[in-house]
Amino acid sequence: MSSEISTPSPAPLALPSRLRQFHALTKPKVVQLIVFCAAIGMVLAVPGLPTWADLRLGAVACLGIWLVAGAAAAFNCLVEKGIDARMKRTAWRPTAKGELADWQTLLFSALLCAAGSWVLYAWVNPLTMWLTFATFVGYAVVYTVILKPLTPQNIVIGGASGAMPPVLGWAAMTGSVGPEALILFLIIFLWTPPHFWALALYRVEDYRRSGLPMLPVTHGNAFTRLQVFLYMLVLFAGCLMPFVYGMSSWLYLAAAVVLGLGFCWYGWRLWRDYSDALARKTFRFSLLHLSLLFAALLVDHYL
Repeated sequence: MSSEISTPSPAPLALPSRLRQFHALTKPKVVQLIVFCAAIGMVLAVPGLPTWADLRLGAVACLGIWLVAGAAAAFNCLVEKGIDARMKRTAWRPTAKGELADWQTLLFSALLCAAGSWVLYAWVNPLTMWLTFATFVGYAVVYTVILKPLTPQNIVIGGASGAMPPVLGWAAMTGSVGPEALILFLIIFLWTPPHFWALALYRVEDYRRSGLPMLPVTHGNAFTRLQVFLYMLVLFAGCLMPFVYGMSSWLYLAAAVVLGLGFCWYGWRLWRDYSDALARKTFRFSLLHLSLLFAALLVDHYL
């Protein structure tokens, strides 16, 4: 107690610095990808060119989804502040550095979630609001609090939350969840394990220090590499589903085959001749793979 009294209080931060800290809690790059995937679902749900009303509805839905996704990210930062402090790639986060109090982070998360849920309920439709809120609970509670610290299959099971954005976008525009939305969900669900395990392979010491049971820590490098390659093969088949179901044409099929073969090539090399540099390249290509795949779906949709 006496040590707390003798420690001088830090000078109050200027408003722009404080805003940057709260902004960092939302994991902007991750949320941007979430909103992008949701927007893909929105566009594909609308036959032909969107009307002004469609564009307005989509913009409002993107705002609501962004707010709730940011709330989930902030809550994740709060729960994992101790873990983040032990990992190089996350030690800079405001919660890990102690720059924001727990109550500030929790209040910020609650306000974002409430605002996003209200936007979706009042201006989009109740189904989208409930699906988005369920995604918040799935990521912030089921994945972050329960699965992530308990099982090396955390990424596989928790990937269901990360695969929801296209479903949210589809529901926003149609008020329902069609088979096409579930196909998009399946693609992201299958993409998530090789994406994250490639990262975990070259960040394994970070995860070991954190105490999280990531697959490279619990089952070793070789086993993880094999799993990455096997998931890539299954993902390759899953990426053909839009063409098989009839929601896309030959242009998308060509893009899916080229991107899928490229991803599998990275996976094969990673399995047979591992290096940290190759794992980094595989992780980066995974981001390119998903972005270009969905971009191909968009182009195909309008041709």
